[in-house]
Amino acid sequence: MPTHRGWVAVGAGLALWVSARLLGSRDLHMLAVGIVVVPLIATMFVRWSKARLDVRRHLSSARVFPGTRVVVSVTVANRGRSTLPFLLLEDALPPLLGRHARMVVSGIPTRNSETVSYSVVCRQRGRFSLGPLTIYVTDPFGLARANVRVVEGSEVVVYPEVEDIQAGGLATQGSGAGDAAVRHLYRSAAEFYTMREYVHGDDLRRIHWPSVARTRKLMIRQDESTRRAAATVFIDSRSTVLGMAGSPGFEKAISAAASLGRALIRSGFSVSLATANSAPRPVSEALLLETLAGIGAVRMKSVAEVLSGLRGSAVSDTTLAVIGAPPLAGEVPALSRLGSAFGRKLAVFVYPVALSGMSPQGAAEMEGRASAARASLQRTGWQVHLLSPDGTLEDVWRSTSSKKLRAGALSF
Repeated sequence: MPTHRGWVAVGAGLALWVSARLLGSRDLHMLAVGIVVVPLIATMFVRWSKARLDVRRHLSSARVFPGTRVVVSVTVANRGRSTLPFLLLEDALPPLLGRHARMVVSGIPTRNSETVSYSVVCRQRGRFSLGPLTIYVTDPFGLARANVRVVEGSEVVVYPEVEDIQAGGLATQGSGAGDAAVRHLYRSAAEFYTMREYVHGDDLRRIHWPSVARTRKLMIRQDESTRRAAATVFIDSRSTVLGMAGSPGFEKAISAAASLGRALIRSGFSVSLATANSAPRPVSEALLLETLAGIGAVRMKSVAEVLSGLRGSAVSDTTLAVIGAPPLAGEVPALSRLGSAFGRKLAVFVYPVALSGMSPQGAAEMEGRASAARASLQRTGWQVHLLSPDGTLEDVWRSTSSKKLRAGALSF
């Protein structure tokens, strides 16, 4: 059928024909008829063009981190017996990735192919579908086109932003609590029976002095069992506390969960992931990032039932990491009860909005709520971090680690 340009040409031809009749000009009349006929000829041309195509879409990478540029290549092969006419390719894109991509391929000889490409920059976490890819046969003047092929879409998964942090000191064993029960896990039994650095609270009788002399660091004999440590990462994904998916607070919380989860997995932990509306399930590093890429906010008023389920399935030496917004005063006791069933307990509270973006009264209320929750949980053995949407977990984590090292040095 005629394109927008074709209909404009038809309208211009008709207007010219009317003018020719009024002026009585034979030449102008012939020109008007020609302008009207050309789009009709173009329409018949594209309708009768028999194009046999083999089309493939290839992505440079289907799993990426934010900020990555993905190159999409489309290969069109001519399987017919004649040279292909002009082809217009239009690949639909979601709004977060930009406008629809449009490409032109022309004059592909029989049994040959041509590759065209475009690129998109993935700026936000999520699952995005590229396509469908629609192919039109068009005339050289773009006056008419016909749909000849539709290719299904391809999925691009954009992982959350992940920061590099160290998970040392987040495992416990036995019934002890605090830093005295910390152990560092290694990836194989051959590495396990070795030394590790001293952590505040370790038994001083386990210091290995020859290693201290060699490394000039306090080293502890590592001869505990080789059972793999476990950790549970819980995300309070309620929209009422962190906002909707895409908001600064929600995205920062997802990023914090990805950073913690990856650090735990790379340190040898067996990690399970739970959210406000899903029970814990074991995840690998790839599955963790893939799951977090698609998590959205849920509409729930309370997570008491979920926390009760976590507590009921907990093991005493499992590490717990909770990521959410600063809890209300009535939610702190539930978190304390949940923590009593685990070993090491960690909480990362993300402000839904940066304090600088709130009114003075709102900022004071939010900061007071966060400080009260942190003080209450720390009294029951929790390690608590407060994180702004425009801050980085790496800086907060490093600051806390530095304080622990200074405290350990002062204890000697």
